[in-house]
Amino acid sequence: MQFILRASGIEADPADTQRLPIVRQRTGLGRSTIYRLMNQGLFPCAVQLAPRAIGWRKADIDAWLAARPKATH
Repeated sequence: MQFILRASGIEADPADTQRLPIVRQRTGLGRSTIYRLMNQGLFPCAVQLAPRAIGWRKADIDAWLAARPKATH
């Protein structure tokens, strides 16, 4: 079974998606920040998994993380 990405109509395999707790852990961002960045077009859009469930495509999160500047200490 495949699911549709909300705004763009791109299909995603549910096995390749991650729910909010995993996305928060991987990105280090909070829930509000993720949704704010999504609304600003600065973070990948969520995938509709079920009527009341969303997730993010792992490949989209991987690409977003790879594009972030690396911290140097």
